[in-house]
Amino acid sequence: MNATDRTPADLLSSALAADPGRPLVTFYDDATGERVELSVATFANWVAKTANLLQDELSVEPGDRVALLLPAHWQTAVWLLACASVGVIADVAGDPAAADVAVSGPEPETLDAARACPGPRIALALRPLGGRFPQPPEGFADYAVEVPGQGDRFVPYAPVDPEEPALIVAGREFTGAEVVERARAEAPELGLTGPGSRLLSGLPFDTWEGLRTGLYGPLATGGSVVLCRNLDRLGDEALDKRVESERVTVIAR
Repeated sequence: MNATDRTPADLLSSALAADPGRPLVTFYDDATGERVELSVATFANWVAKTANLLQDELSVEPGDRVALLLPAHWQTAVWLLACASVGVIADVAGDPAAADVAVSGPEPETLDAARACPGPRIALALRPLGGRFPQPPEGFADYAVEVPGQGDRFVPYAPVDPEEPALIVAGREFTGAEVVERARAEAPELGLTGPGSRLLSGLPFDTWEGLRTGLYGPLATGGSVVLCRNLDRLGDEALDKRVESERVTVIAR
């Protein structure tokens, strides 16, 4: 990664320039058996499309707040980087009533909460391969319907200021620069030693620890993450096999 990277979006740009074909996020859902592997290039393409959706279709501007009512999932990681690309604040598990946009998973309780948002509301079915809802929830646009038609390249209308707020999680606000600096500084304690490190995380995304482990730390060090949802359903023997098959170097659970 480049020493000049100041925002999470910068980290992704550097990863794309360095090695677009390497795996970045490998996602498992141990409740459904789903496995998805995204290279840096594929992940960056999803980020670009989502950022274009935010900027052009949802008309967000730098400083706006996007409430992310989503679990630890590869699509959540995409939304976090898309928000960073536009310069809006990703408010993880934040109050939708105080947000400009609300993004919800398919669970009835988060959909109900997201309806308090006075602005646009987006729902994610979180189905394999980014599949859509059979019927979109009332009052929501279906992410899987809206995002495919967006552009594959993204350019923000205004440069993203690394010193402006970029992330809120567990009540703590971070600037883009703080996200990058903390991810780099804390990487060694996670066992992320640089390119080639491969971290398996079963942590939720509703704390800084979960986000640094499941996204920002690997991204900041040139590593990759095996992101596991419902990891508690996997037995020890099956976990050992996954660690071996995925060439995991460190586990966080």
